[in-house]
Amino acid sequence: MFKGQPKGLFALALANTGERFGYYTMLAIFLLYLQAKFGFSEAVAGQFYAIFLAAVYFFPLLGGFLADKAGYGKCVVTGILVMLAGYTALAVPASGGLSLVLIIGALTLIAFGTGLFKGNLQVLVGNLYDDPRYASRRDSAFSLFYMAINIGAMFAPSAAKALTNFKLSSAGLSYFPQLPALCHQALDGTISTESAVWMQGVMDEMSGAEGLDFVQFSQYYLDNLCVSYNLGFSVACVSLLVSIAIYFACRKWFAHADNGSRKAKGTAVAASELSLEETRSRIGALLMVFAVVIFFWMAFHQNGSSLTYFARDYTETSVSGIARAGFNIWILALLAVSVYTLFGIFQSKTPKAKLLSGVATGLLWCGALLIYLGFPEVMPIQPQEFQQFNPFFVVSLTPVSMAIFSALDARGKEPSAPRKIGYGMLVAAAGYLIMVIASVKLISPMILQGSPSPDRVSCGYLVGTYLVLTFAELLLSPMGISFVTKVSPPQYKGLMMGGWFAATAIGNYLSSIPSALWNKVPLWANWTILLSLCLLSAVAMFAMLRKLEKI
Repeated sequence: MFKGQPKGLFALALANTGERFGYYTMLAIFLLYLQAKFGFSEAVAGQFYAIFLAAVYFFPLLGGFLADKAGYGKCVVTGILVMLAGYTALAVPASGGLSLVLIIGALTLIAFGTGLFKGNLQVLVGNLYDDPRYASRRDSAFSLFYMAINIGAMFAPSAAKALTNFKLSSAGLSYFPQLPALCHQALDGTISTESAVWMQGVMDEMSGAEGLDFVQFSQYYLDNLCVSYNLGFSVACVSLLVSIAIYFACRKWFAHADNGSRKAKGTAVAASELSLEETRSRIGALLMVFAVVIFFWMAFHQNGSSLTYFARDYTETSVSGIARAGFNIWILALLAVSVYTLFGIFQSKTPKAKLLSGVATGLLWCGALLIYLGFPEVMPIQPQEFQQFNPFFVVSLTPVSMAIFSALDARGKEPSAPRKIGYGMLVAAAGYLIMVIASVKLISPMILQGSPSPDRVSCGYLVGTYLVLTFAELLLSPMGISFVTKVSPPQYKGLMMGGWFAATAIGNYLSSIPSALWNKVPLWANWTILLSLCLLSAVAMFAMLRKLEKI
């Protein structure tokens, strides 16, 4: 799995892991922060979220254009520094009319810095595999690179939760997902009698609420909650500093892949001698793929918006039994590592190595069991915790997918990258079929109008959806990135990688549609729209397959 890969891959992957940990820690609480800070409705918060995500993935188009001229390494370093400035501004608690201006400015810096960093770092990875010694390992390399991204993402929701709980606990408060909205209603004087009774019961359980009336408590609670989110944003600053340290410490491992070096420039000129017709054909093929994947990202990036709303309003607020294991990040981490040691038993070439892999697997499972045995019978859960399942599944399933495709390759039957993307769209549709089934008998949000549902479903529906969407992601995202680095005309590699992210940006912006429809259509209808778009995209992909495979 890791054997035969250039050292530069691991350096670049680790640098990206640190950056992604900070980004996903921020993203896990971003939408909740907007609602707590400003009292935004689901539609407004979802629109804000979608615009930010679109900007994060649109700026790589500009970043790629600049990198083709100035060099990938220069843009990567500049991007890290710009992101650091943005996260620092976001971590500063602010109040009054300027707070929204500060937040918008911080998010703009983060988006622009990501645009300089994200795509160009992946171009550096792809350039490592222009070397004939490593060319055959390009697809597997991007699977490993994608896995590293998700290691950072896997720990992010738990980091955000820990900081939120720590700050609230120090103020004598506890976290309830629906409480911020009710606090804003109390401040506006629009809270209903039924909600006020529930809120009073919550206040009676918190030492920090003693002696406070509804209005005082609401302001006190929201102030402390928002500061806890600011602490979560500060995590990104620390993780970026770690990324900077890794990047510079290991730079010599991948310096030859940067077109800012004399050697790389010479290689690029030699490789760019494509005919005008072939260049146009390659760009046309990439644009067709970009058009299709827009709808995958629209469906996939519901994790921070409509799926979070579903977790907050329709999913159990506590778990018992074996389900508790899924909401402890340390158990998930041990299980994820054990997948790799388990594979080591079968892939190791010596009896000693097989034995060590087996012992390591057993110890990891024992560690997970010991943690599990210390759980209370019932564990409370928070909406943002569901976001750790997707990266956990990516990390755990990457060796499985690599083994499957390696076996198919050995038989000469491995699907092409475009075919995998088509399969990914079909699998994504199956993920939203689970949500349709979960939602058919639930009260519509347009009836609840912001109140939590009296009937809540098992967390298994959301976990199952994230599992299926992860299968789709593994088929589509790393293979799509690999396809871009393989097919792009050499002189436009940065720009074409930016195009991939621009397509992602459009999909991210369109991800606001289910949030906008949240209080306007039946719950099942929202998921049906996403399911239908995934199916139509799969049909379009398979219709273009012959031309894409020829390219």
